[in-house]
Amino acid sequence: MKMHPVKVHPSKALLKREDQLAWKMAGVATDKVAVPKDTTAMIINRIIDNASVAIAAINRRPVVSARGMALGHAKKAGGATVFGVKSGATVSPEWAAWANGTAVRELDMHDTFLAADYSHPGDNIPPVLAVAQAMGRSGKELVRGLATAYELHIDLVRAICLHEHRVDHIAHLCPAAAAGIGTLLGLKQEVVFQSIQQALHTSVSFRQSRKGEISSWKAYAPAHAGKLAVEAVDRCMRGEGAPSPIYEGEDSVIAWVLSGRTQADSKGRKTVFEPVYYEVPLPEAGEPKRAILDSYTKEHSAEYQSQALIDLAFRMREQIADMEAIAKIIIHTSHHTHYVIGTGANDPQKMDPKASRETLDHSIMYIFAVALQDGRWHHVDSYAPKRAGRADTVRLWHKIETTEDPAWTAKYHSRDPEVLAFGGRVEILMKDGSKLVDELGVANAHPNGARPFGREQYIHKFRTLTDGIITTREQNRFLELVQDLPKLTAEQLPGLNVALPAGTLEEAKPGIF
Repeated sequence: MKMHPVKVHPSKALLKREDQLAWKMAGVATDKVAVPKDTTAMIINRIIDNASVAIAAINRRPVVSARGMALGHAKKAGGATVFGVKSGATVSPEWAAWANGTAVRELDMHDTFLAADYSHPGDNIPPVLAVAQAMGRSGKELVRGLATAYELHIDLVRAICLHEHRVDHIAHLCPAAAAGIGTLLGLKQEVVFQSIQQALHTSVSFRQSRKGEISSWKAYAPAHAGKLAVEAVDRCMRGEGAPSPIYEGEDSVIAWVLSGRTQADSKGRKTVFEPVYYEVPLPEAGEPKRAILDSYTKEHSAEYQSQALIDLAFRMREQIADMEAIAKIIIHTSHHTHYVIGTGANDPQKMDPKASRETLDHSIMYIFAVALQDGRWHHVDSYAPKRAGRADTVRLWHKIETTEDPAWTAKYHSRDPEVLAFGGRVEILMKDGSKLVDELGVANAHPNGARPFGREQYIHKFRTLTDGIITTREQNRFLELVQDLPKLTAEQLPGLNVALPAGTLEEAKPGIF
């Protein structure tokens, strides 16, 4: 890996494109280096993972709405498949990316990577797969495209924090997906370069989508980014350009939205050209793309920063005979956990039993209380309004607070995979003055956890989440096909879809499309 310094340059400097981050990213995308076998194997795992959570959410309202919109853009030939719908019925690829991306994201239960910022790199799969199906590409070409998308998405997340500037994390997803599509299609570096810039320019949005009363847009946001990526590549393939330099320009994203804006606000706009704001790691020419191996999936349907704490709650509950004997619970954790899903967010909605599922998913106080009481976590039952409103749960929930611990913040941001951790230390104070203390750094399913996920666990997750929704025959068909991914022909690629039995898909309310 090579580190690439990124700073803001005045327009008169005429920054060479070879010195621009987007051009360097496009170079990674167009490098014809072979994909390692372990990267390929993990890509297969994540396609299985995406299908699991998508089918489990298939008849939830946001997914139904997204699917209804997509089906309004049906194609007789050259289209892409939509989760739940038989593979013979295809739609325009950007709308397949929209529908499938929403289905994947709805339950917040697919893969994650946390570093300088947050990400769900599995969100790259729907747009890249949709274009692969629509453009008649093979399984091997799909693997190459997804290896690029994961690599660049994770590399951006390692270096550039969006959250501190209240920018939503899809601003890293969209350029990565565009680059992955570029690799898939074998586009020239110039076209990928312009596509990355268009993708970033059109996908900067703000974190209010994950703040306060969180709505269904939390699921739609990455799907929208995927749709924008497909459209950006389409335009650039036709010869259109993009705002440039999108990262380093005088009026760029960094200059006016990210750290350049902070610099200007504190020391004056004239100083914005002075600092190096970011050091972005990218593979060198000929270096294999392995970033996907540093990401991890979820065993529980909840914000990733709650995964280890759910497992810790399961462990601690064994020592508590009476939940009513608890006086207070303090979760000592990282800055991000405290301020995003903890009491540091100062969101009253995070303590409200009538809050939306999306809000409860981002309340570690609620999540820890339910996990402590139930000793299990279920993607539907644990968020049910009746469950959230239970009087004893509300009492326990409101006894929980979080606090930032610098040691856990340091672990959260560590570049050492053996130190990197997203959990915390929990103190449960009892009314009789006694105290229980325990800690857990990584979730059981994490690569460094007690029960790391391998192919067997991904398959088990798929069968569990799709049980009773699709037939066993459909489960077996999909699993057999996807595990042969590198050998799949263009004619076989539409089979990387999971269809429900006839008559079981909910229909969307009417709209414009």
